[in-house]
Amino acid sequence: MKILKVPESTIVRLSMYSRYLTKKYRIGIKQISSDDIAEGVGVKSPVVRKDLAYFGEFGIRGVGYNTLSLNNNILKILNLDLEWNIALVGLGSLGRALASYEGFIKRKLIIKNIFDNDPKKVGTKINGIEVLSTECMENEIWKNRISIGIISTPAFAAQETANSFVKAKVKAILNFAPIALNVPSYIEIRNVDLSVNLEVMSFNMSYK
Repeated sequence: MKILKVPESTIVRLSMYSRYLTKKYRIGIKQISSDDIAEGVGVKSPVVRKDLAYFGEFGIRGVGYNTLSLNNNILKILNLDLEWNIALVGLGSLGRALASYEGFIKRKLIIKNIFDNDPKKVGTKINGIEVLSTECMENEIWKNRISIGIISTPAFAAQETANSFVKAKVKAILNFAPIALNVPSYIEIRNVDLSVNLEVMSFNMSYK
């Protein structure tokens, strides 16, 4: 499959399509149209067809798509037909919420390690996973073949955490700390600053 210049917005929508297809299949919908998908996720049907066309032909004109088959193809495109091991660092309120999120497991995103530097938290368990000290991060991440690191630490600890992830050879970092991180270009990094998103929403509401 040759894929060139796929917009990131398309990848975001593919994830939305997959969740919608999963929900429809669970209630017995075995065949679905681009119009149905578009209405379900809040886009136009030509957008759905264009997004899917980047990766091949999945439906039959006038018939639509096999719900299960299309979802399986999208999961393969997103590399979610494989399991990805995750390490989470920082067990504050946000970290606890992330560690308890059942949606990760459903998408084969498996939290294998949780780390924190608070002695009161080290040794406790979240969903059966023992919280370990950040002092043993690199060895544990290497041992468990962690591919994705999640940072939910305070800003002052985020760069050091990122450095440890890089040394342990993670492939991607999801950063919730409100700070820009300096990592090598080969590391896939996504920054999620909740305050920034709220500020953008505030701006947009003011000018609409």
